[in-house]
Amino acid sequence: MRNEKGQSLVEYAMVLPLLLLLIFGIIDFGRYFHAYLTVDHAGREAARAASVGKNAVDAAVRNGTSIGLSSGQVQVSEAGGEAFVRIIYPITFVTPVIGSLVGPLQVDDTTVMRIE
Repeated sequence: MRNEKGQSLVEYAMVLPLLLLLIFGIIDFGRYFHAYLTVDHAGREAARAASVGKNAVDAAVRNGTSIGLSSGQVQVSEAGGEAFVRIIYPITFVTPVIGSLVGPLQVDDTTVMRIE
């Protein structure tokens, strides 16, 4: 038989980029899903605060601390007896390949609640 000492190293070098892409893709999906759930929760809490006459922007920022939500990303308006809260949160991918293909995304959430 021939000397096959370097065969496993070559196979590992061929599989490693795909494995890393898969792992970082899972991490990016988890970050995006966490941001989506946090923005949705912050929007609901802000709409509830606006419907009872409290400061909705502070409620949204307080509930979005895990993703670094700022007051500039929260828009609050009232019309026709309803409170509208819109939160736009930009998210970038950690994975360079996916980030360059998809580009920056944003989580956009609009919540409407009747004013009490």
